[in-house]
Amino acid sequence: MSYLIFGGSGFIGTHLVNELNKIDENVKIYNLDIVENTHEEKSTYIYCDVREKITIDFSLGKDDIVFNFAAIHRTPGHPDNEYFETNIRGAENVCEFAERIGITKIIFTSSIAPYGAAEGMKEESTLPTPNTPYGISKLVAEKTHQIWQAANQNRELTILRPGVVFGKGENGNFTRLYWGIKGHTFFYPGRKDTIKGCIYVKDLVHFILYKIENHTKGTELFNCTFEPAYTIEQIVETMSNVTGLKAPKLVINGKLLTGVATIVALIGGRKFGIHPDRVKKLMVSTNISGKKLSESGYKYKYTLETAIQDWFADNDNLYLK
Repeated sequence: MSYLIFGGSGFIGTHLVNELNKIDENVKIYNLDIVENTHEEKSTYIYCDVREKITIDFSLGKDDIVFNFAAIHRTPGHPDNEYFETNIRGAENVCEFAERIGITKIIFTSSIAPYGAAEGMKEESTLPTPNTPYGISKLVAEKTHQIWQAANQNRELTILRPGVVFGKGENGNFTRLYWGIKGHTFFYPGRKDTIKGCIYVKDLVHFILYKIENHTKGTELFNCTFEPAYTIEQIVETMSNVTGLKAPKLVINGKLLTGVATIVALIGGRKFGIHPDRVKKLMVSTNISGKKLSESGYKYKYTLETAIQDWFADNDNLYLK
């Protein structure tokens, strides 16, 4: 069995490689990325820029699998064209590559961004209304993969729309949240009841492996979040309790916070990630239903509390990063 992981040097790819090696140390794992990472010699690294035509040749069997994790995802943070060049052209090139070498199984990580920013509950059947270049690029990338699958009904495509994925090596929203709590710089932006769909990276990887073994023909689409989703207050309280920190209580007026972020961004704050659009994102729920995943037959390995406990243990119970 061979696994080809586009974007395998990243956060999710690294955890997937570790899990695949637990299953079978003799599997062939190829990491195709612009950043080198052999995962402590658990994978074979091959330089690959998905923005360019993929000319690498492989001799593969019908059961070998492509994982497409390659993406630009931090938003805001990149010029609009970069989302399209990497996420759309990358999807086109990966699907063309899979067509050429005879791959019949692809796992594609999309995002919840195609749903757009709105408070209402989003299920997989909800009409996507993306309102950012990132969300638009991810929706088009989904359609590109679906076109690949529709060309041959024997092909299997799994599209995943994860909420915030957290765990060791994330260096993203949850990591910043922890250090904000620890440094006494976190406060609730506008409200405490904002829903933030999220999933522990190890549960996401376990679900991916579950779907490899339990996939029906055609295309399957799943939101990937805890069910039900947690509020920001629940996340903050749980993270604080697990790591022994005092949970913050302060709520700052949303309009005031956005105004300050706008001023700071104009005088150079963007270099440090301070952006009014990012502040607005914090105050809008990512109210994503994980019901389909929870009813798929997969059993979550973690709760929010045990996930953070496990992440904390992965860092010797010293911090979260």
